[in-house]
Amino acid sequence: MAAQCCCRQAPGAETAPVRPPPEPPPALDVASASSAQLFRLRHLQLGLELRPEVRELAGCLVLELCALRPAPRALVLDAHPALRLHSAAFRRAPAAAETPCAFAFSAPGPGPAPPPPLPAFPEAPGAEPACCPLAFRVDPFTDYGSSLTVTLPPELQEHQPFQVILRYTSTDAPAIWWLDPELTYGCAKPFVFTQGHSVCNRSFFPCFDTPAVKCTYSAVVKAPLGVQVLMSATQSAYMEEEGVFHFHMEHPVPAYLVALVAGDLKPADIGPRSRVWAEPCLLPTATSKLSGAVEQWLSAAERLYGPYMWGRYDIVFLPPSFPIVAMENPCLTFIISSILESDEFLVIDVIHEVAHSWFGNAVTNATWEEMWLSEGLATYAQRRITTETYGAAFTCLETAFRLDALHRQMKLLGEDSPVSKLQVKLEPGVNPSHLMNLFTYEKGYCFVYYLSQLCGDPQRFDDFLRAYVEKYKFTSVVAQDLLDSFLSFFPELKEQSVDCRAGLEFERWLNATGPPLAEPDLSQGSSLTRPVEALFQLWTAEPLDQAAASASAIDISKWRTFQTALFLDRLLDGSPLPQEVVMSLSKCYSSLLDSMNAEIRIRWLQIVVRNDYYPDLHRVRRFLESQMSRMYTIPLYEDLCTGALKSFALEVFYQTQGRLHPNLRRAIQQILSQGLGSSTEPASEPSTELGRAEADTDSDAQALLLGDEAPSSAISLRDVNVSA
Repeated sequence: MAAQCCCRQAPGAETAPVRPPPEPPPALDVASASSAQLFRLRHLQLGLELRPEVRELAGCLVLELCALRPAPRALVLDAHPALRLHSAAFRRAPAAAETPCAFAFSAPGPGPAPPPPLPAFPEAPGAEPACCPLAFRVDPFTDYGSSLTVTLPPELQEHQPFQVILRYTSTDAPAIWWLDPELTYGCAKPFVFTQGHSVCNRSFFPCFDTPAVKCTYSAVVKAPLGVQVLMSATQSAYMEEEGVFHFHMEHPVPAYLVALVAGDLKPADIGPRSRVWAEPCLLPTATSKLSGAVEQWLSAAERLYGPYMWGRYDIVFLPPSFPIVAMENPCLTFIISSILESDEFLVIDVIHEVAHSWFGNAVTNATWEEMWLSEGLATYAQRRITTETYGAAFTCLETAFRLDALHRQMKLLGEDSPVSKLQVKLEPGVNPSHLMNLFTYEKGYCFVYYLSQLCGDPQRFDDFLRAYVEKYKFTSVVAQDLLDSFLSFFPELKEQSVDCRAGLEFERWLNATGPPLAEPDLSQGSSLTRPVEALFQLWTAEPLDQAAASASAIDISKWRTFQTALFLDRLLDGSPLPQEVVMSLSKCYSSLLDSMNAEIRIRWLQIVVRNDYYPDLHRVRRFLESQMSRMYTIPLYEDLCTGALKSFALEVFYQTQGRLHPNLRRAIQQILSQGLGSSTEPASEPSTELGRAEADTDSDAQALLLGDEAPSSAISLRDVNVSA
């Protein structure tokens, strides 16, 4: 607000209340049914009770709001059919001394009392009246959510703080993943975690489920005794005898970053502000791989982009049912345990989540149509951190590997695919999660890299990004905010009209389909990429016997994981290969690759499957019998069902389905059912395990595979995204 001159004040002005200026409404988000533009969300409080025996979460939600317009008739929140609303109530915002700080899980008074059916919100002493009931209704919105309309009192004034209290239960919610003990590594206790990205948390609690809205939050969680509960916040208290955990998040975050995990988890410190949490049997491995490293990465990021704002940086390793690689939840990165096998992938994925602490968590894309503002900037920052920590050659190798994957995805989707735009138009009803693709990461990265090259000095660009974070931290932005800030920070570039350079216009970067308009110079990684290219050329050369002899002299066991993965990806792109080439490849590499990490093994096994190479099929079976992760099972089942091996896929699935999470089981069922009756018999049977009758793939089998429901599509997440 502009300053006033005291000598110009009108009579009595000194006693007039100063009203705050109106806040601009959040950006319109077609993925949200909420009325977020009409309210300011100040804080949310969650009281949660975990009931693993019935796979149910009971909740009491308190939203602290104020209206941005006079007398709003209703509050509309994003919800989900999995949420069952029991009651809604209104309450004037209590004075500071009255603000309740906890949720009551048992009746007050002496002696033990059984917990109520739902967590109960405690009434502040002396409140008159404490609350009054509100009418509400739930309406369909999209296939990924509902709208919850709560009628508000007619006398509600503009900017008057108030609270809406909702009591609910959530069962079979897409955001909440319940695991029976046998689906964990330790097989000891039930496990539950939530995954809110992009629009799943509306099934966790009613909310403004849009990245445009941020608020602080607090939570109290009651869990079965002996179960450790963690949230993407600071733990402030724990009542051991009651199994009640208290949390608070002091910085505003969007709804999708509210996350919870509970299970048989133990901690180990790995740095002055970091610890890992994992099941006891995994903890030594997780600790040994990350001890000291996370502090090194955080310190490098702070030198580049300013202080780390979130207090602690902890990591929790989740069972292989976790549906993506990693998730950047503040204070507590979620990461899939399977990645512990692959050291270099672990390093890159954790550093990517570290980078999100500045880009994505502190400064957030205001709509899912511009997800690149989080992912592209986080990928750029990730690569600056790896360059500072591990050198330019390693960063260029990892970048070449990812850009290869980008071009592979482009061939699948086509260069005119609308999802290849950075500013994707999200049509009403389309799930924003469908926009998660490598364009968001790698095309976004290329644009940010191009901006860094315009200013001529990566360190000057680091200074700009530091200023950008400082200006917009704890808010949500659109692309124009970033680009206007860039041109303001570099006025000489604005004078040169760099945003309008022919063929490289900023608008074209944002809205043109197809590949990036420019890609980075990766020559500093040639010492690592050149041997990969040379070996690939040998295996595609003539005559084969000479090529194989030359190739055998190259010891790939000394290579970095990204080198071997890049080599195998090139072979995978060229499949099907001549059978004699596959035989020679197997002779040279199969046993060696079988001893390497899962990221390497799955690539070799995909080559085996795509080339119908039966002598190594037993390795495919063994891999699928030991893997429960979506990122390692889905790609193989997709390849198996595309060719002549669907009966083999069915047999392996029937033997292993009991160890798969129901969501993954349904995804594989969908893949198998889509492949039924579409391929021909193999020319020859490699073993009796492939000799099952085709009757297994008749209509009865199809009904068995699909069950009551199946996802609309299955995506090979390994090829789609690094992490969230």
